[in-house]
Amino acid sequence: MKHWDGKRYWLVGASEGLGAALAKEMSAAGATLILSARNTARLKALAADLPGPCEVLACDVSSDDSVAAAAEKAGEIDGVIYLAGLYWPMAAQNWDSAQAIAMSDVNLTGALRVLGRVAPDFAARDAGHIVITGSLAGFRGLPASIGYSASKAGVMVLAECLYKDFKESNVQVQLVNPGFIKTRLTDKNKFHMPFLMAPEKAAQIMFRHMNTQRFKISFPRLFSLLFRGGQLLPDWLYYRLF
Repeated sequence: MKHWDGKRYWLVGASEGLGAALAKEMSAAGATLILSARNTARLKALAADLPGPCEVLACDVSSDDSVAAAAEKAGEIDGVIYLAGLYWPMAAQNWDSAQAIAMSDVNLTGALRVLGRVAPDFAARDAGHIVITGSLAGFRGLPASIGYSASKAGVMVLAECLYKDFKESNVQVQLVNPGFIKTRLTDKNKFHMPFLMAPEKAAQIMFRHMNTQRFKISFPRLFSLLFRGGQLLPDWLYYRLF
């Protein structure tokens, strides 16, 4: 187990869902939190419900200026957790360019904006903890997932690049790939979502992983085998199954 007392962690995308649930786990463990998202009203409500010290810091990850200002206000931190995400179900036949670009901008480019402000300082200090939220949807292409799967695949590869670069240093990089979590985003889905998890359950799994030295976790474990195994299947069989 890691020691969280007094550690300053910046949670980007903490206003609801997995981010809010993880904030409660970390606060109970003793971490000092910086909570960021666009919706400051939700952040303030969350902050009032946390047992430990925290501050609210508005941040729009789709804006270079907003991320730069937030990072400067956050100051020196011990870790950053990128949880910001945007999702609409979208098939190629119903392409919405604005939504597709927005998903990429928040899910992937937003991560680049935030980490571009944090990772160089971690490298200079040879200390820090980076946690990135991927998705089971990022392992291979899925139907009606234009924008989301592609952006999450990019996030997952980004984490792998960071992990390799920092592997021999004191900067720890971790990747978390959850399946379906009950949020307002997954409420948009009209199909059955196997192994649908409550945010609190997903946050418990994620926080347990953060207490280890392992790089990656994909969950729920049984469901994740389908997606991880799909990488090994020939195209004709993969697309028949999915």
